[in-house]
Amino acid sequence: MSEDSGSRLEQLRFLERVREQDLARARSWRQAEEQRLAELAARQPLPPPPDWMVEQGIGVGRRPVAVHQGFCRPTGPRVKAISREQALSLLAEDTALACQLCRPDTALGVL
Repeated sequence: MSEDSGSRLEQLRFLERVREQDLARARSWRQAEEQRLAELAARQPLPPPPDWMVEQGIGVGRRPVAVHQGFCRPTGPRVKAISREQALSLLAEDTALACQLCRPDTALGVL
């Protein structure tokens, strides 16, 4: 009886080693796939920037604080793409909204 329980214990240890090897192999495959997908994503070109963007303020109402050309590339949750007409309208209301770096007012002929 003791021999039977000893061999069963050895079988369970063997099964455990096999499962650990299977798990290590599966993790290796997953890591390789994640790396492949990351490399593929890095090769994809970025989408073209919008022509015009508005940067909104913080708080209730979120009033516009700046209008940018697309290449200026401000980022964050407070920036969204707008149409040329919307950019013209915002700058017509307040020319101080024009970004001092990319000068959308000059590009739009608002000056």
